[in-house]
Amino acid sequence: MSTLPFLLDVVGRYAEAHADKAGLAQTAIPGLSLVRATSPSGLVHAISQPLVSLLLQGSKQVAMGTQSFAFSAGETLLITADVPTVNQITRASLAQPYLSLVLELDLAVIAELVLQMKDGPAPDTAAVRVGATEAEVAEAALRLMQLLDRPAALPVLQAQLVREMHYWLLAGRLGAAIRRLGWPDGHAQRVARAVSVLRADFARPLPVERLAGVAGMSLSSFHQHFRSVTSLSPLQFQKQLRLIEARRLMLSQGLSASSAAFAVGYESVPQFTREYGRMFGLPPVRETGATRSRAAATA
Repeated sequence: MSTLPFLLDVVGRYAEAHADKAGLAQTAIPGLSLVRATSPSGLVHAISQPLVSLLLQGSKQVAMGTQSFAFSAGETLLITADVPTVNQITRASLAQPYLSLVLELDLAVIAELVLQMKDGPAPDTAAVRVGATEAEVAEAALRLMQLLDRPAALPVLQAQLVREMHYWLLAGRLGAAIRRLGWPDGHAQRVARAVSVLRADFARPLPVERLAGVAGMSLSSFHQHFRSVTSLSPLQFQKQLRLIEARRLMLSQGLSASSAAFAVGYESVPQFTREYGRMFGLPPVRETGATRSRAAATA
């Protein structure tokens, strides 16, 4: 018998009880979260960390650059790099909410497993992929969810269950795409070190020379491999991080466009307004106003 219906039931009950207003339910297991939505969403811009998302109910569209992926119940979305995506929940209702389980990939666990599984370095593969959720992955996810009802067992068992889920992901049809994340000192790992600095300090000027040094690459090699992994230049990556954070500050904290611009490192509000409009399709005041109106209409 398929595990997916049982996983859907457990995830649905937990998400309904714990999801915030945005539909996100964090769990006590680091890196494990749930998403619940009762209506289709607008476009959501993000720069996602490497993760897997098991879609259990509803459907979603994910675009990266010129590529677009549709996935629905019973499928897994894999993102293997810090890449800009535009997401949209396309099917969700009160009777059948959109439900997904999201696990951030742990590069240290992947590196250990890759060495133990004696797999060689994988060729470069697409950063976003969709495939059917495999039985072993669903079973490991179900055990993780069931562990949340046993707080005393969490500190004892969660690490080995997270490790088991990573193993089945590596052993499955999406494994080749995940494997390169764990190859010691590979390009993906080096770029990831630079990305972690960008994520932490995006509001400050960051010389590319510093980022290349963190990655242990020459300037020319760093530019080449950063774009290959993320699809963006370091400057474009930092700009998108700033704009996404500014949008969040305006929507969730009510900051004005100028206050949000300065908070994320812009020195010129007109420049911020132009770049915001190019990314989100509308100037900041009009775009955030439209988003609030849609939210009020569906409340």
